Amino acid sequence: MNTEYKDWKSYACFFSAEYCQRFLKNCYQRRNIENPEQKSYENCYAFLYYLEHGQVYYQQAASSPLIIKPIMLFYGLVHLIKACILTIDPAYPETTAVLAHGVSTRKRKKQNYHFFQDEVKFQKNGLFPFISEKLFHMKQLEGEKVIMEELLQLIPELDDLFLLLEGKRTFIKLQTDHKQFVVPDTILDHFHMTENRFKEFLASKFEKGVEFSEGGLSFMLNTTSFGRSPLRFHLEANYYALPLNKGNYFNFPELLIHYLLLYNLSMIARYETEWWSELTKMMPNQDYPFICSFLDVTMQKGPYLVYQYLMG
Repeated sequence: MNTEYKDWKSYACFFSAEYCQRFLKNCYQRRNIENPEQKSYENCYAFLYYLEHGQVYYQQAASSPLIIKPIMLFYGLVHLIKACILTIDPAYPETTAVLAHGVSTRKRKKQNYHFFQDEVKFQKNGLFPFISEKLFHMKQLEGEKVIMEELLQLIPELDDLFLLLEGKRTFIKLQTDHKQFVVPDTILDHFHMTENRFKEFLASKFEKGVEFSEGGLSFMLNTTSFGRSPLRFHLEANYYALPLNKGNYFNFPELLIHYLLLYNLSMIARYETEWWSELTKMMPNQDYPFICSFLDVTMQKGPYLVYQYLMG
C-alpha cells in the first residue's frame, strides 16, 4: 500500500549509518541471509552512499537544462536502485556482468525518427535483467523489445496528456472504499470481457492474490504489499488506477518502466546530439511534450517508487 511519502524528507532516516545498519540487518534476517549482523555492518555505508549519490543526481537534475536532464535522472535512479539491491543481495556486485545497463537501443536513429516508435531491447546480462529477477522475481526474455509509446502509456500521470494530444485515456481511475478498490464497470466494455472473465484476468496479474467481493468489481489485496501488480498510484492526484492497455506490460513494475525510458532518453541525450537539439529547440511533434512531461513526473516518481520498495 501507499506508505506516506513526503519527497526527499522521507529519506532523512537513511542518512545515519547506525539506522542503515539496523535496517539492512532487519532485511537480511527476514530473508534468512547468513551473518546478517556482519553483512549489514559491511554494507551500511555503501547503502547510505548509493542513496546519497542518487539524491545529489536528482537535485542536480532539478536545476539542469533539458538537454542533460535525462542523464542526471537516469544515474540518479540507478544509484537508488542499487540501494534496493543491497537490501536483498549483500554480495552485490559479485561480477562485472551485472554492471552493464542490461538493455540496448538502436545506435543510429533512422530518418524521420520518432521517439514514440523507438524501442529498447532486453539483454541477457546487466542491471535490468538483474533487478527484474532480484527485485520483482521476473525472468526477462533476452532479445525482447518494447516501444516507448507502450511504456509512456503505463505511467498514470501522463493519462491527461494522452487524452489532450491523442484523444484517448490510458488509465481508469479506481475508487477506494476502506481497504477495497472499486473498478468502474465500463472497463468490461473496454476490455471486451464478462465480469467473471475480467475477475480471472485481473487476479492472474497480482503476484500476491486478490479477493473479489460477491457482486460487482470491488476487490481487496491479500497483503499490505502490492508485490508485482497492475495497480498504479497517481502521485500528483493521489489515486490508484489500472492501465487500459491489457498487453504484455499490463503488470510490468513501474520502476522498470522509468528505468527503460530514462535509459533510452539518456542515450539519446548523449549520442544523438543533432536530433536531441532539434527536438528541444524546434518542438516539431508530440515527442517533446511527452518527453518533458515524463521527465517532470519521474523527478518525483522515481524516488517515490524506490521508497515504496524499501518500506514495502
